Amino acid sequence: MGKTLFEKVWDAHTVRRMANGQTQLLIGTHLIHEVTSPQAFGMLRDLGLQVKYPHRTFATVDHIVPTDVQTEPFADNLAAEMIRELRRNAEEFGVTYFDLSSGKQGIVHVVGPEQGITQPGTTIACGDSHTATHGAFGAIAFGIGTTQVRDVLATQTMTMSKPKVRRINVTGRLRPGVYAKDVILHIIALLGAKGGIGYAYEYGGEVFDRFSMEERMTVCNMSIEGGARCGYVNPDAKTYEYLKGRPYSPKGADWDKAVAAWNAFATDDDAVFDDVVEIDAADIAPTVTWGISPDQGFSIEGYIPDPDKAASEAEAASIREALEYMKLAANAPIKGTKVDVAFLGSCTNGRLSDFREVAKYLPGHKVAAGVKAIAVPGSQIVDVLCRQEGIDKVFTEAGFEWRGAGCSMCLAMNPDKLVGDQLCASSSNRNFKGRQGSTTGRTVLMSPLMVAAAAVTGTVCDAREVFEVAELAGV
Repeated sequence: MGKTLFEKVWDAHTVRRMANGQTQLLIGTHLIHEVTSPQAFGMLRDLGLQVKYPHRTFATVDHIVPTDVQTEPFADNLAAEMIRELRRNAEEFGVTYFDLSSGKQGIVHVVGPEQGITQPGTTIACGDSHTATHGAFGAIAFGIGTTQVRDVLATQTMTMSKPKVRRINVTGRLRPGVYAKDVILHIIALLGAKGGIGYAYEYGGEVFDRFSMEERMTVCNMSIEGGARCGYVNPDAKTYEYLKGRPYSPKGADWDKAVAAWNAFATDDDAVFDDVVEIDAADIAPTVTWGISPDQGFSIEGYIPDPDKAASEAEAASIREALEYMKLAANAPIKGTKVDVAFLGSCTNGRLSDFREVAKYLPGHKVAAGVKAIAVPGSQIVDVLCRQEGIDKVFTEAGFEWRGAGCSMCLAMNPDKLVGDQLCASSSNRNFKGRQGSTTGRTVLMSPLMVAAAAVTGTVCDAREVFEVAELAGV
């Protein structure tokens, strides 16, 4: 019987089986940032330990970095202290650090792939829930907590239970104006925010075969929002084309050996999955969230659910809580909902292709009066590439603020925050209460082009109508 990629990678990195049934796994690559690593390094000092394999750990700063003025010292004393601490730890323990002055800084899940650090057939861990992003390359990537960050630093291993594997096939062709973000929001709405608990998600089918690497990253990024432990796509020629020539990718004869090894990790044709989900791409529409959980989403043509029509009292209570927080009325259309802020960026949708796609349609349009619109590249390299193509000017001429690289308004651990009960059209990954910096701020998740459409109309709307999208989204 054949094996899935997940099983092959898991087996290849198993150090030993623990008495409690868990597995001690070797972690091939460890990514860290300024928020979850200081305490872990402090624990190492307390224990008198060193980083076991410093060449396997890579650091950058992203969560707390301001995106408007990135000149140090930062106005926020806590942010300034955190970045100083990361610098100190990286220097003391010999960890590679992509600092603000490096030209390589950015969101950790953007930096890893663009540097070629993220590679197929490997295990990757990071103290950040959206580490699943790296699964787009055929890696098994886990978000971990601070104590596990300590464990990986000290031993290059971590202990966990082995999840089951669910294959999600998306077949056929996406309709015009439907993107990777819509695909993952549709999957999460279909299976639920807890539907993936105990599973790793393997994504496949014709749509994923046609997806670019950056589109695959968008979907894998939000696997955690569906409850999955991780999500991945099998490596293929697109994977290798993306990685070839990048700074940390294998070179010369080592490249050919690496590709042969990566191919061997792909799921076998006769592999058996614990569960299989089939989705017709034609059923996926431009998708937005209406509530306070990523699975509370539907087509842009949808109507706000009515708690009185819920299947259970628990569901009714969940809908009521969401409607009260979001200040939305049952049975009303989501289209036309007023937008105060438009945010385009994050580890979900802050890559070059995201800005390129919006820049195709934005010329000739202006951000609506009363809307604050910001575009935040996911890394300094994305920023440079956008500037080389004049994409930044397309955005600024339309009325967007073009910012420096960072997590920005995705989680608002920096100055980019909602105020009061502002509603934000966001290309990020979470719409939880208070996620974007205000305890009453509201978030509607959507694709980058949908964010742009909301920015120029001042409402949640259908980008296909605003921009007259007539061509297929490349898949």
